[in-house]
Amino acid sequence: MDLTSPWLPPSEDESRAPRSSPTARSAMRCVRLLLGCTTAAELLGTVLAEGPGWITGEGSALYLLDSAGMLRLTASHGLPDWVHERYGVIDPASELPAAMALRLRRPYLLSPERTSVDYPNRNAGMGTGMVALIALPMIVDEQPVGVLALALAHRGTVPRRDLDVLETLGDACAHRLAHLLDSARAETRPAGTAHPGPGGEAGTDGRSAALAHPMLSLAVRSAGHGAFERDLVTGETFWDATAYRVVDRPVPPDGPPTAPDLDGLVHPEDLPDVQAALAEALATGGPYRIEYRVPRRDGGVIRIEETGEVMLDVHRRPVRVAGLLADRDRGGAPAEEAAGGGAGGGAPAAGARSALLLALTRALSRAVTVRDVTTAVTDVARPAFGAASIVLDLVDEGRLLPVSHTVYGGPRRTELTRLADLSEGVMQHSLARSAPLFSEPATTRPGGGPLTPASWAVLPLVASGRQVGSCLITFSTERVFGREDRTLYSAFAGILAQSLERARLYDTHHHRATELQRAMLPRTLPRLPGIASAARYLPSTEGMQIGGDWYDLLRLPDGRIGLVIGDVQGHNAEATAVMGQLRSGLRAYATDGHDPAATLARTSRLLSELDTDLFATCLYLTLDPADGTVRAARAGHPSPVRIAPDAPAVELDLPGGPPLGVDPGQPYHLTVGHLAVGETLLVYTDGLVEDREEDYDESVQRMLGGLELWARQAGPVRLGPAAALERLADLLTLNVTERRSRPDDVALLLLHRSSPVQ
Repeated sequence: MDLTSPWLPPSEDESRAPRSSPTARSAMRCVRLLLGCTTAAELLGTVLAEGPGWITGEGSALYLLDSAGMLRLTASHGLPDWVHERYGVIDPASELPAAMALRLRRPYLLSPERTSVDYPNRNAGMGTGMVALIALPMIVDEQPVGVLALALAHRGTVPRRDLDVLETLGDACAHRLAHLLDSARAETRPAGTAHPGPGGEAGTDGRSAALAHPMLSLAVRSAGHGAFERDLVTGETFWDATAYRVVDRPVPPDGPPTAPDLDGLVHPEDLPDVQAALAEALATGGPYRIEYRVPRRDGGVIRIEETGEVMLDVHRRPVRVAGLLADRDRGGAPAEEAAGGGAGGGAPAAGARSALLLALTRALSRAVTVRDVTTAVTDVARPAFGAASIVLDLVDEGRLLPVSHTVYGGPRRTELTRLADLSEGVMQHSLARSAPLFSEPATTRPGGGPLTPASWAVLPLVASGRQVGSCLITFSTERVFGREDRTLYSAFAGILAQSLERARLYDTHHHRATELQRAMLPRTLPRLPGIASAARYLPSTEGMQIGGDWYDLLRLPDGRIGLVIGDVQGHNAEATAVMGQLRSGLRAYATDGHDPAATLARTSRLLSELDTDLFATCLYLTLDPADGTVRAARAGHPSPVRIAPDAPAVELDLPGGPPLGVDPGQPYHLTVGHLAVGETLLVYTDGLVEDREEDYDESVQRMLGGLELWARQAGPVRLGPAAALERLADLLTLNVTERRSRPDDVALLLLHRSSPVQ
């Protein structure tokens, strides 16, 4: 048996220092990008995408002062619905962090301790116990603009250098917003209207002029180009006065000029081409160019060239479109001269509608889950159709149940919920008839009053002869659905139904795969004297959603306890099958009395003899509950972490060997150490800390800081070992579940030595 000296914790400086450089993000680069942003949403997205990696993103928000002097939530990322509802508008006189920051005119930091104490319930506040929240006042020339609130990954404390970086980013956002607000006031306020309030709003509807009109330079206006912006979250579109002149339409006399409805603006023969081009642009993001005709009021047509860019958020979802409208002929072409010269260079309407259906089909074909389908409908189909809202209901055991709406929260979610309740009867009626319903002037829904949208279509979703669900599409202006329109929407219903059916089968299959994976793990952990334990497993959200992560807690014949954590390469059924064989084999070797090094060596030979090319990482250690002696061996796996109430959390110095199955003749090193009463061990698979947006070692250091905080503020002494470990397991996995994508499985096992066992 190979013995080494007991584990010695590194010095405090060594334990806190990252082992490699952080991700290549520069605060100065972020500031430069911020000074080029044109909306509040773009500012927040830039801070999250380009700012330091320890800004977590989840739970961040930007508030602007409105004309009534209230802080109004203008842009956000990762906020749940209840935050939008409860904290959508904040009184600056309140005691909330954003209000305090604005009132004190300095950053207001809610430490991880405070988030744990003040907001212990996620239904009541933002706190997770391992996340700090900072509210940065945005003030320019002594004039308040708003507040930037950011969630920070805890690393023990928030150093002064990090606070300096945060204040710099907040100042850059403040000056950029102030510039946008000043430009909007100068360029877009109609003569005789009231001066906007401190948040840049022209009225009391909470809409920031900086969001509505990030308008363009004098050079662009002098060229005769009109500017526009479409907010894909709210569905609103805003034009400047020049844009109205380009399309020969009068500028609305009151308030910010909202755009005319696409269906009433574009030449009917060109509309399908425009919708198809928009669908392609929305699906991919980036620049686009469309040409189409607009009927003049005198009977002629104007040939319009629209150039713009679809802007994506940090999750690659389209949130905004901005661009220019130009009259290609600077005065228009006669109607008879331009007849037949539509957006696609003369493509017939039938071909244009086919192109639109093809674009929507491509967008839906990339959808894998039901959530992906609803996202494609929200992000691509809704704006391409020029619809105000789309509501999806799915058939579940003979009933229509609403799908979770994939909008961004706030007023639009409330509106969709209202529409879902309002339209339940007409959606049931359409599905029962297996025929679409379209609104006509003064249409009423079956058995009730009129549907409040100006016009609407209800589409039954039927695939392979089975009823899948129903779809409601609403429009903000009245329209008549011609024969070609009805054919188009009916064809879209067929495509959508097939996509939903395929996605539901996928969701069902992977739910069963996940259940299979869970069935191969311990259903419960054994109750052991003097020991508390907790475990968690989360499947990957990519690929097969089934993998080879496993853990085990063993009662050994001599009274010791065995702790196992492993990760088989791959995310498929083979990885799960190999995992089951390894788990059984390792358990057998361990219960035969072999020490951890010998157990891993035998398990490695077992894997090499299996008919597979897969390998696995593994950590196996034993604990003597009487005296705390720990014996451990590691096969390419992350080191365990020791958490003590009065010392930094540290990775144990545990020499490792190759992964199982790579070199079956290679012996493993046995390390002997000690776990004192009151200390906790954490073993985990790398999916717990691995993040594509952050350096691996930086993620580990951040986790260690959070573990130290947990031990100091809410550890076993305060809550009791069992409850404390369960809460810690939840906190550790919370950081993972809040990520949009989880490319790897996650498994973790916590063990706390509460008392010596005689």
